[in-house]
Amino acid sequence: MTLETERLILREWKLIDINDLVEGLNNIEVSKWLGLVPYPYTEKDAEDWINSCIEDKENYKFAIELKEEHKVIGGTSLERINVIQGTAGGGIWTNASYHGKGYGSEAWGKRIEFAFEKLGLRRLETGFFDGNIPSFKMQTKFGGKIEGLKRKAFFCMADNTYKDEYIVGLLKEEWKGEKK
Repeated sequence: MTLETERLILREWKLIDINDLVEGLNNIEVSKWLGLVPYPYTEKDAEDWINSCIEDKENYKFAIELKEEHKVIGGTSLERINVIQGTAGGGIWTNASYHGKGYGSEAWGKRIEFAFEKLGLRRLETGFFDGNIPSFKMQTKFGGKIEGLKRKAFFCMADNTYKDEYIVGLLKEEWKGEKK
């Protein structure tokens, strides 16, 4: 499955993405916001992750490729898809060198559009760790609402701390995005 925006391609992970994945996640300013990402992040970690994505046929785990550079600058996912209930979860991260340019929002918007328009889902749920203001702003920009706080919900492998996670829900009818 491949999705495309003006500047990005959201596509399946490939083993050729190992170096870009290591570059993006071997940064404590990125990995501290992700529960299951160790720091330092190694080539072996990247290879294992990509292989697990290739084998996973139930979830959508997209590499975010910057068209202009043919470079993977992040990742986003739709996981825990429940077609009966019309729901899914998932998240996003971007390489710190590409923060502040709108790439995360562009990819997130396409992910939401895909979930609601192509998969026919009605509700998306994600979260962000307490203190991750950019993630909060991006999610609420698209209409997401904070629905609760899970105290010490995740042990963060990157900085060896327990993190509180805010839960954000987005209903299709609340979605603020470009509809095509």
